[in-house]
Amino acid sequence: MPAPVPALSTRTLPRLHASVARPAYDRAQVRAGIVHLGVGGFHRSHQAVYLDDLMQAGRALDWGVCGVGVLPADRRMAEVMAAQDCLYTLVVTHPDGTQDARVIGSIVEYLLAPDDPEAVVERMTDPAIRIVSLTVTEGGYNVDAVTGAFDAGNAAVRADLAPGAVPATSFGLVTEALVRRRARGTAPFTVLSCDNIPGNGDVARRSFAAFAALRDPELGEWVAREVAFPNSMVDRITPATTDVHRAELARRTGVEDGWPVVCEPWTQWVLEDRFGSGRPPLEDVGVQVVGDVEPYELMKLRLLNGSHQAMGYLGTLAGCTFMHDVCQDPLFRSFLRAYMDREATPTLPPVPGIDLGAYKDDLIRRFGNPSMRDTLARLCAESSDRIPKFLLPVLRANLASGGDIRCSVAVLAGWARYAEGTGEDGAPIEVVDPLRDRLMAAARRQAEDPLAFVSDRELFGDLVDDERFADTYVRTLELVRTRGARAALEEVLRAP
Repeated sequence: MPAPVPALSTRTLPRLHASVARPAYDRAQVRAGIVHLGVGGFHRSHQAVYLDDLMQAGRALDWGVCGVGVLPADRRMAEVMAAQDCLYTLVVTHPDGTQDARVIGSIVEYLLAPDDPEAVVERMTDPAIRIVSLTVTEGGYNVDAVTGAFDAGNAAVRADLAPGAVPATSFGLVTEALVRRRARGTAPFTVLSCDNIPGNGDVARRSFAAFAALRDPELGEWVAREVAFPNSMVDRITPATTDVHRAELARRTGVEDGWPVVCEPWTQWVLEDRFGSGRPPLEDVGVQVVGDVEPYELMKLRLLNGSHQAMGYLGTLAGCTFMHDVCQDPLFRSFLRAYMDREATPTLPPVPGIDLGAYKDDLIRRFGNPSMRDTLARLCAESSDRIPKFLLPVLRANLASGGDIRCSVAVLAGWARYAEGTGEDGAPIEVVDPLRDRLMAAARRQAEDPLAFVSDRELFGDLVDDERFADTYVRTLELVRTRGARAALEEVLRAP
């Protein structure tokens, strides 16, 4: 076993075991060109790694990242970043159990907005910052799940719009920085969403412009017209870091890291080439820079993210804990492939340069990687943000075309049963969702009213009014509730 090393930092880098790759560039020469809001596991396994790849080649040293924690809950990340000089270990876990450990150095600063919002705003106002990127989750854009309209009544938004308010939300922070740049004659930065949302750049434009318009209608028009919001598609399975991951890293390599990141080998980033103030040469490290992201984005959202939803609720009800448990089960594997082949794929436009059959084969293999230990609980969290974006568009498209809907409906029935808060074995299920109380209240009514859960028009729109959907849903929910998830899936797969 490698000799233990004191906590990871710039000072201890030379003492790391030879098996751990580390920055070959001089981090003292790296300057921030990007401010990133929402530095979690995914940003550190994805965008920050591509930038580190460029820096390892001696390039893009003016495109370092200044990370920003927007929420009070980001304090722990701020503490770890400060203690480790913003260094962290990326652990790539292969299906055979082997691991590659690498220290990433592209994040060079970290600010916690609740402690010093003025410092965050001024950092974004600096002309050296040319991109402000975001991973603030699907729900971080404050839009209605059905209409897509910005929620002007949100309490945090109202607080940020009060006269003299100190900005606390991503909307308030970014908008104030844009206002100051405009006043100082500095070109606006590009706002780059890296969240799993269809048309994420377009959604970001609408949200930030709507917030700015509430502050000043002319400002809203300026943001919509002058600020670049490229679309992007991002992909890398990155489970939440646990103490098991920390201990395993220390055991294998001797590295003591307060917040390492564990991820799969696969990574993909498709990026629309629409930037207002320049960008790093990301195409040189494997990023697909394209004119239109939408086909790639729909492929990923409907096949990968939609399949996550297909696994999560039904797999949990059937007694599984991890994603690989589901994918090693022939019944669930057949169901996932049926969802992808029968329902999701027919809704996709052609995807240039992609063999969809091979892509779906790769997905099943990725999901089945036992070394990832990615939990179904992670896939089931924040369902009210995810289902409307990943699954409902597939269902609606097939209802409109007369296509198959049985797999999609089974996922919704699984979610409704999951929201009752107990598994098939009677064990409690922790429902993690911003609408938890509302969802669970509806789920408790469905024994008497089987359409209670899907009658929530803010989430499901007019789906409940579609007779084919309603009939299929009621039958499937009855199967899930009375005979269990496995019996329901067998019936779905048996039907012609």
